[in-house]
Amino acid sequence: MIQSETLELLEWHRLCQHLATFAATKLGATAARHLKIPDSQTQSELLLEQTKEIYQLESRLTTGLSFEGIQDIGDSLERAERSGVLAGEELLAIATTLAGARNLRRVIDNQEDLPILTDLVADLRTYPELEQEIHRCIDERAQVTDRASQKLGEIRTDLRRVRSQITQKLQNILQAKSGAVQEQLITQRSDRFVIPVKAPQKDAIPGIVHDTSTSGATLYVEPNSVVPLGNQLRQIIRREQAEEETIRRILTEQVAAVKPDLERLLAIATTLDLATARSRYSFWLGANPPRFIQREDREMITLRNLRHPLLVWQQQHEQGQPVVPVDLLISPQIRVVTITGPNTGGKTVTLKTLGLAALMAKVGLFVPAREPVEIPWFDKVLADIGDEQSLQQSLSTFSGHIRRISRILEALGNGEAEEQGSKGAEEQETGVIFPSLSTQDSGLSTQHSALVLLDEVGAGTDPVEGSALAIALLQYLANHSQLTIATTHFGELKALKYEDDRFENASVEFDESTLSPTYRLLWGIPGRSNALTIALRLGLKPEVVQQAKTQVGEATDEVNQVIAGLEAQRRRQETKAAEAQVLLQQAERLYKEVSAKAASLEERESSLRASQEIAVQQAIAQAKGEIAQVIRRLQKGTPTAQEAQQATNALNQIGQQYQPPTPAKPKVGFMPKIGDRVRIPKLGQIADVIAAPDEDGELSVRFGLMKMNVKLQDVESLDGQKPEPVVKAKPAPAAVTPPPPVVPEIRTSKNTIDLRGKRVADAEYILDKAISEATGPVWIIHGYGTGKLRQGVHAFLQQHPRVNNYEPAEQADGGTGVTVAHIK
Repeated sequence: MIQSETLELLEWHRLCQHLATFAATKLGATAARHLKIPDSQTQSELLLEQTKEIYQLESRLTTGLSFEGIQDIGDSLERAERSGVLAGEELLAIATTLAGARNLRRVIDNQEDLPILTDLVADLRTYPELEQEIHRCIDERAQVTDRASQKLGEIRTDLRRVRSQITQKLQNILQAKSGAVQEQLITQRSDRFVIPVKAPQKDAIPGIVHDTSTSGATLYVEPNSVVPLGNQLRQIIRREQAEEETIRRILTEQVAAVKPDLERLLAIATTLDLATARSRYSFWLGANPPRFIQREDREMITLRNLRHPLLVWQQQHEQGQPVVPVDLLISPQIRVVTITGPNTGGKTVTLKTLGLAALMAKVGLFVPAREPVEIPWFDKVLADIGDEQSLQQSLSTFSGHIRRISRILEALGNGEAEEQGSKGAEEQETGVIFPSLSTQDSGLSTQHSALVLLDEVGAGTDPVEGSALAIALLQYLANHSQLTIATTHFGELKALKYEDDRFENASVEFDESTLSPTYRLLWGIPGRSNALTIALRLGLKPEVVQQAKTQVGEATDEVNQVIAGLEAQRRRQETKAAEAQVLLQQAERLYKEVSAKAASLEERESSLRASQEIAVQQAIAQAKGEIAQVIRRLQKGTPTAQEAQQATNALNQIGQQYQPPTPAKPKVGFMPKIGDRVRIPKLGQIADVIAAPDEDGELSVRFGLMKMNVKLQDVESLDGQKPEPVVKAKPAPAAVTPPPPVVPEIRTSKNTIDLRGKRVADAEYILDKAISEATGPVWIIHGYGTGKLRQGVHAFLQQHPRVNNYEPAEQADGGTGVTVAHIK
């Protein structure tokens, strides 16, 4: 009973209604509205895997998974089993359902890495021969076709012949007795062909009157000459109906023979549709797949930016208020969290959000929180939220809470009894005793894996007794449930954290300047009372407020001051952390820019040094050869003074030719290099140099998303210096094909692919397809995350034959969360 009460308190039925809107079939929508919560973690993990694989499959398909043709044929199968004769519409629905199920299986079988879905449709039998037979006998209007049987074809031929004869005779009568008929019209009354005759002239056309007009001026008469043909027609129609029923009975018997397989087909189609609805609803919520953790293994509950799914729906469809997310990071040793703070601050919403998140994970839905989503598998979610007052039972608010809490404790006791029973045999064999957590044990073993949500625990009675009862209840739950979240206004519950390390405090933030809550959840800091401050700011007499403070006592005021100081300190730390994060991002960006420029300079210096060494070695070798020639000329004969002078002059010329020239004075101006920033006066832009000037005096620059070539004389340094003109080398004798014009690289939706949330294997498939079709650079969004997807993308780009190089995108385009791949 308490389970159904909890679902009602958490408004689980509303979430199921929202889920049903994403179903494609009537069967799926019905299953979504009556969603069954699994009894084991294994079942929940199977449902989650189904959702993940559908999510992955629909990301590959262009139009999503199609359930066209699948209908609810359950009632038809039951009637067929009971020897009823199915109508044409029912038989046609069975045929279309078989075709739709076959298409589903074909789509899944054609995909890889879908083991759960492939196993689900492996035993699916769609009976194509039965589908073909139904389509052969039943047309698109659900009527039995002439080709269904030879006998029916012959009957239909006789039927058309007799109808033609009746029509021809009536036409002749209309022409012959045109003055007696009301209008030239052949119609039917009670399956008999008649003509409209004027009442005063009914004797002009003797026959049987089957009907009259409302005014009585027209009689619908079947002339005596066509009565025998009408009787014959009716007999043929009876034969036709009997033959059609025979054909439909044969088809019904074929359906009844395979009823178990068709019921299995319906179950599989419903399972697929429900998994698809979960996937599409999760995608719409922006949710992420949860991972079930074991708190016994010291794993922390991690739910960052957790949003209430019903509030998200209200915001999107009903123009509701923006949803404020909460962060729930609960250490493994924590068993009880007490949330304090002012009313309407979001305490109850936090309880409901956590309860719905636990249930969503159990039924295979993704949780609307930021990755990673890590939550235990709770076998029970039990809640006491809101009042349970009944005039008939004369229950007060306090009584209503106690009744419901009693049912919660009873449910926990039943769970413990079941678990103890399963452990009994093991205890007898091993001699191990499993004590209950009756002491303040910080261990993680618990007798019952339940999530308990208590709203305003102990409220509605005397504050002293209510506080004592709340403390005793929370201590009991710390020993008997895995996790309890309780909201309260009792200050005594705030001290439990300092007496028992299984307890934790949290509070909802309150903005005193606006006298309104911020709906943010603060961890480790208990909430403080704001009633007196609010009363004073709302105009209550100061002396009344001062008297109230005196009644409260100095100790409480000091505690509130300490809490206020902690809140202020927390806000300062959050502000500093945000500023530090911004500075860290800027430092990382600058470090990458400096590293890239330094690497470019080192590479350029090494290249220049190597070319200079080669030139020097070549000059030395050539000089040695010319000196050797002078020496050989002198050695050919007796050198004269004139020859010696000529040799000396030759050696001086060689020395002047190959000695390094005196360095010239540096010219005024500069030469742009890769990585420099220059100004383009004509465009009023500052750009980065990405390619040095060529022999034509053109260099490539980039500003923002644009890349373009500009003339050297059209740029200047940031301090206003004009560049040195480039001396153009002599053209080669052979004609040189001019380089193709540089097309500005602009990011569009067609050259941008989003891989966030994909696995590396799936990302490689998408990347390979995009690169093979690309004619320019490709922007790849992989996000930050753990960095595994980015590493996988970079490794794939490095070995791809079409990729020339890749680099991080501009900061405005996503920075290191986006990679730009340049295609050859």
